[in-house]
Amino acid sequence: MKVAIYGQYYQNSTGPIIKDIFIFFNSNNVEMVIEEDFLKMLYEKELVKKEYKTFSSSTSLDDSYEMLISIGGDGTILRAATLVRNSGIPILGINAGRLGFLATVPRESIDNFLQYIIDKNYTISERTLLSLTCDPKNDTIEDDLNFAMNEVTVSRKDTTSMITVETYLNNEYLNSYWADGLIISTPTGSTGYSLSCGGPILTPNVESLVITPIAPHNLNARPLVIPDNTEIKLRVTGREDQYLVSLDSRITSVKNDSVLKIKKTDFKIKMVEIPGETFLKTLRKKLLWGEDKRN
Repeated sequence: MKVAIYGQYYQNSTGPIIKDIFIFFNSNNVEMVIEEDFLKMLYEKELVKKEYKTFSSSTSLDDSYEMLISIGGDGTILRAATLVRNSGIPILGINAGRLGFLATVPRESIDNFLQYIIDKNYTISERTLLSLTCDPKNDTIEDDLNFAMNEVTVSRKDTTSMITVETYLNNEYLNSYWADGLIISTPTGSTGYSLSCGGPILTPNVESLVITPIAPHNLNARPLVIPDNTEIKLRVTGREDQYLVSLDSRITSVKNDSVLKIKKTDFKIKMVEIPGETFLKTLRKKLLWGEDKRN
């Protein structure tokens, strides 16, 4: 078996997790290929001493990999998705962060969960992505990296004034949102920024998207759930010359009156689900559902 290993940061609490993963895979003869920058950090922290093969970009990953192991929080998985892209390599998230709706494998008893990988006792959850194009073309929105797993967001930049977001669904006018911004969220992203702005939670397999305004001036501007085969067109105006557009954690500036087109990509990201670590269990645990706090 061959797996890719990816991480972004190192904290003191991450050390034992990394050691457990490396010890387990080495003892089970699993070939590990480590992301180049992550391996340098592990050498600096003296967490590993053995030499490993490395990868540095999406072009280095092919179908010889069983999966990519992401060590960190949900943000690390979003970065990992930009490496996997349309290769079809599944991602397993090991939670070394805090919240972790995507990184569902807990740091406790990692060996037990990794044994499921060795035994191929896991399922795949396919996650919808959103693509973004801009007219006129924006060079900072790369042609091969113009997708988001969580959400595409437009927001005000250098002002406290609100922006106006003209919104069209399949070329039919929907509304002009006067707000701090607008979030177009996938089901995966519905537990992220959209949720914090009052948007609904969608289960990962729902074929829908959510449009969520950020601090709208009109209180009757509510989140809206739409089919995921809808093409969304946005035109933003405001007092400043530019506004911000983000694809997950990647952000750029766009000129006023540019037209953004957002639609579902023709490929999905595969997430590994370990037995017992379901989306509903994660919801209950993270949102404290079902717990009686009256005592």
